[in-house]
Amino acid sequence: MGPDRYRPYLPTILNWIEQTLDAHARERRAVSSFKFPRLQHYFSERLLNTAFVVVIDRVPVPPLSALGLQEFADFENQPVSGITYKETYFLRRNTVGDESLHFHELVHIIQWQILGPKDFLLLYATSLAERGYRESPLEVMAYDHQGRFDAGEPPYSVEEKVWRQTLALKNEAANRLTQR
Repeated sequence: MGPDRYRPYLPTILNWIEQTLDAHARERRAVSSFKFPRLQHYFSERLLNTAFVVVIDRVPVPPLSALGLQEFADFENQPVSGITYKETYFLRRNTVGDESLHFHELVHIIQWQILGPKDFLLLYATSLAERGYRESPLEVMAYDHQGRFDAGEPPYSVEEKVWRQTLALKNEAANRLTQR
């Protein structure tokens, strides 16, 4: 299944995301306000001040199967700790102190910035359908960087590395489309 399968659903999903972000706008806090000791060594101050967190009891996931995208029913129903939409991520209340989880979601914010909402959603959906959640390239990237962070590797510019890796994924996806 290619991105064309999901393109017609983009306006509805993007609208749902905007409504969700608007509904929680007053609850969001800058990541920097959490004062984690290590994130500042991996991410720029600018990103930590412009990326936002909403702490919530249940992480909001778009009603994809209700839209006719049955292949995402498992994704909708999995117990997720966090999810990112644009510059904001939502975390379950019981995970808010997990610096590693914040790290993971910050990687997704960078991916959203690079790809933009439409391309992010198309690449995520296509990869999720073809490879599953854990093998989706955007998740693999986030988990790989998170693993380095968790292992205590020396600080590096996550933004720079994710920027390059995400552009490579975007180019790879574009090349696959032109080869069809």
